[in-house]
Amino acid sequence: MPEVVFTVDQSKSMREQAVPGHNRWHPDVPLAAMVRPGQEFRVECREWTDAQLGNNDSANDVRDVDLNLTHMLSGPIGVEGAEPGDLLVVDLLDLGPVPQETGEVPGQGWGYTGVFAKANGGGFLTDYFPDAYKAIWDFHGQQCTSRHLPGIRYTGITHPGLMGTAPSADLLAKWNRREQALIDTDPNRVPPLGLPPTEPGALAGQADGSEAQRIAREGARTVPARENGGNQDIKNFTRGSRVFFPVFVKDAKLSMGDLHFSQGDGEITFCGAIEMGGFADLHVDLIKGGMDKFGITTNPVFMPGNVEPRYSEFLSFSGISVDHDTDTNHYMDATVAYRRACLNGIEYLKKWGYTGEQAYLLLGSAPIEGRISGIVDIPNACCTLYVPAAIFDFDVRPTAAGPAREDRGQCAVTS
Repeated sequence: MPEVVFTVDQSKSMREQAVPGHNRWHPDVPLAAMVRPGQEFRVECREWTDAQLGNNDSANDVRDVDLNLTHMLSGPIGVEGAEPGDLLVVDLLDLGPVPQETGEVPGQGWGYTGVFAKANGGGFLTDYFPDAYKAIWDFHGQQCTSRHLPGIRYTGITHPGLMGTAPSADLLAKWNRREQALIDTDPNRVPPLGLPPTEPGALAGQADGSEAQRIAREGARTVPARENGGNQDIKNFTRGSRVFFPVFVKDAKLSMGDLHFSQGDGEITFCGAIEMGGFADLHVDLIKGGMDKFGITTNPVFMPGNVEPRYSEFLSFSGISVDHDTDTNHYMDATVAYRRACLNGIEYLKKWGYTGEQAYLLLGSAPIEGRISGIVDIPNACCTLYVPAAIFDFDVRPTAAGPAREDRGQCAVTS
C-alpha cells in the first residue's frame, strides 16, 4: 500500500482530525503534507458534508444540511519543486470506499444520493422537484443496490468529484469579483446564482487565529469548477485517469475530496452522485513551464481512465431546446435540451411504477451518459440521455404489451 500522507479517522469530524483539511480555496491554507515528483501516495477523504447525512429512511437531513461546511477537502498537499506556470501531472491509481469498514459514516459500506431542496441549493430540475429526497445505496464490491429504488443494480464508476490546485491571490480575487458580479444581477434569487465567501462554517486547515479568519473572509467556496479544476464532477475521472493541473502557487497545493461511488453525467440532483468517504492512491509529476508550452491556462486537461462498466444496450431519451411547459422556443440552448431529455426519461420511468423522485435520483447516480447530439441546427439544440437497460431487473424496453407497472415503493422523503 502507498504511504498515507493524509489520514482521516472516520469516527471524527474533519475539524477534529490530527491534521484537519479545509473547505475553502485560498493560497494561504497551510500545507498538510509534502510529496516529491514520482512519488505514489494515499489520501484518505471524509464525505463531502462531513457526514451530516445518515443511513436512514428520512430526507430531513438532506433538507437541513449546512452547506457552509462543504466541501471537506483533504490537503493541501505540496509537491516539491512545483512553481507557478508548471503543470502538475496527477495519475489516479486507485480509489474506493473506506477500506474494511462498516458503520454509520457514508463510505463505510454504503452511500447516498440526495435531491437538495430549492431553498438550500436545489438541483438541475429544482422547479419540478423543489423538496428534499434521498436514496441509500449498499455497496456489494463494485456494484450497488438501494432499498429506495428496488429493481435496480449496477456497477459504479468510482471517482473523486473534486480535485484541484490552490489559486494564486490574484486568481482568487478574480473569482470572487466575477462571481459577485453575477450574484448582483439577481441578489434575491432562490436558489442563488452563486455562493460568495462566508465565515460561518469555514475550515482553513491548520491555520488559526486571525489568519484563519482572513482565509474564511476571502476564501472561495468549493461548489463550482474553476481554472484550478475543483468540483468538476466528471464521472469518467476514475482509475487510470491522468490529469494535468495548472500550477498557480509554490508547491502547487493539491487538494481533493467529494468521492463518488457512481454518478450519471451532469450529477443532475446537485447531490446526484452516490456520495461517500474513502481513499485515493495518486502518483504525481511535474512538467516545468507546462502551462505556456501546452496552452493549458484556463482549465485542466485530463485523460479518462479505462476502467468502467461496459453496457451494450441503452434506452436513449432526447430533448430539444423547447420549454414544453410554456411552449417557449429557446435558441440553441443545450441546458434546456438536456433538462428536457432528463424530464422525458423521468416520465418514461414513472410508467413502470417509479415515482418521479425515484427516477430523478436514479438518473443522477447511475452511470447514465449525457451527450450534446446536435448543436448546429437552428433554433433547436438536441441533447440525449443514455440509460443502460441492464441496470433494471426487468425488460425496460417499450413493447406492444405496455409497461409492466409495479408498486416500487418510494425514496426517503422529508417529514
